[in-house]
Amino acid sequence: MYKSPDIEPTIEEILDKAKNEIISSEDALKLLKTTGNEYQALIQTADLRRQSLVGDEITYIPNWNINFTDICTGTCGFCAFRKDSTDNGAYFLSMDEIVRRAKTAWDNGAVELCIQGGLHPDVDAHFYEKILLGIKEEIPDIHIHAFSPMEIYYGASKSEMSLKETLKMLKDAGLGSMPGTAAEILNDEVREIICQGKLTTSQWVEVVETAHQTGIPTTCTMMYGHVESVEHRVEHLEILRNIQKKTGGFTEFVPLTFMHQNAPLYLKGISSPGTTGTEDLKLYAVARLMFGDLIPNIQVSWVKLGFKFAQVCLTAGCNDMGGTLGEENISRSAGAQHGVYTPPEDLQRIIRDLGRIPAERDTLYKNIKPV
Repeated sequence: MYKSPDIEPTIEEILDKAKNEIISSEDALKLLKTTGNEYQALIQTADLRRQSLVGDEITYIPNWNINFTDICTGTCGFCAFRKDSTDNGAYFLSMDEIVRRAKTAWDNGAVELCIQGGLHPDVDAHFYEKILLGIKEEIPDIHIHAFSPMEIYYGASKSEMSLKETLKMLKDAGLGSMPGTAAEILNDEVREIICQGKLTTSQWVEVVETAHQTGIPTTCTMMYGHVESVEHRVEHLEILRNIQKKTGGFTEFVPLTFMHQNAPLYLKGISSPGTTGTEDLKLYAVARLMFGDLIPNIQVSWVKLGFKFAQVCLTAGCNDMGGTLGEENISRSAGAQHGVYTPPEDLQRIIRDLGRIPAERDTLYKNIKPV
């Protein structure tokens, strides 16, 4: 039957369309506001879309985190990890210690090292290069997934190099990919509240697009549940989608629910106390329907969510559990109850309990082995 173009589609019509094609930002916003039976239908549609795009395998990666310093010149309101050099607990790992930890991780089965640190006043792009060269000299076959867009921007500035020069230098030294963190919410009004002085939205986009153009793939993230609105969340997803259409350089999307317990923003009464479980599930589902096959891999962060709720989120359109994660410090500093090394067998049990297929992967999802 003919319908006037002025009549807005119903939730049922949006979800029916979403079974085969990506949804618009306007449709995404409506879906993020659903409740009741429509909410249940959203979750089910996202899971069916996941199945049609990537099947029933749920992937994870044996990896290890090295946070080389907690000393940082930044003042992000959500961060409980940073310290000044004079604070108790402040540290800055030596190059020998970084390499020693990398070798230990490799000997324990890690195929990826995730390396990030604070914006230390003595760090620049050449320091990052030394880390890469030092590790690759000892372990040439390990994949190094390192340095957030904020670190790259900071390191380039400190070294008086362009972003392109910096990224090419780091790629040549052994950088395999980058975490797409420091994105938080890609809206400058929100960023002014939660991370004043950090990268602007356009600067974050510039770093990421330059990395992709240099042949360095990245993940993409969103930290949500603090001061932003659902409109900001959709705006953020649309920015990521447009980058992916342009470069194709994102390997996965990793939503990161705000850990409020020790965050300065929350302790000062500025932010909300994180999200509810329903909000998390709706975000995962809507991301699946917005990204479709543009970004086929969506990760649940068990560090943020805990194992039981991460398992539930795997029913809302997600297909990856991230890494086994040794030494994760940043989320735990903010109040997360998880983040210490988890044996692959524990992840496999959670996956099999869903009736899905556990599979080990590499960083770029090029080599996936069911286990």
